[in-house]
Amino acid sequence: MGKLIWTLIILLFIFGCSSNAQFATKGASKTHLRQRYGKPDHYETKISEDDEFYFVCSYYGKKFHGRQTANGEIFDMNKLTCAHKTLPFNTTLEVTNEVNGKSVVVRVNDRGPFVKGRDLDLSKAAAEQIGLIPYGFKKMKVRIIESNE
Repeated sequence: MGKLIWTLIILLFIFGCSSNAQFATKGASKTHLRQRYGKPDHYETKISEDDEFYFVCSYYGKKFHGRQTANGEIFDMNKLTCAHKTLPFNTTLEVTNEVNGKSVVVRVNDRGPFVKGRDLDLSKAAAEQIGLIPYGFKKMKVRIIESNE
């Protein structure tokens, strides 16, 4: 009888401590996006010119070069463009690498990045201009220059 009780306790402990990380991650992600970007039923963020943010920036290039972006353009990794989950298309941003003081002006023409913890995907040309390539991703200062709202 003692072995049966201990077996049940161990099983309850194992199943009680387990969780489905997929659901926990998705829930946290939705909450994070709502807090950061506003209501979930509004795909585009309400912004004003000269608003400043600190975004985790990454970049994309060859794999997507020549493919269609979310706004219908063909992605060119050599142009100064970027992808953001919610900012309106054609919003112009100034992205600054505060470590080296370099800045680049980019235009939102795509959606993404769809990697947890990243906020802005720069084209390869934009990433090169501000020295992001060696890092892969890095927190950068982002200022709204012109909004397309």
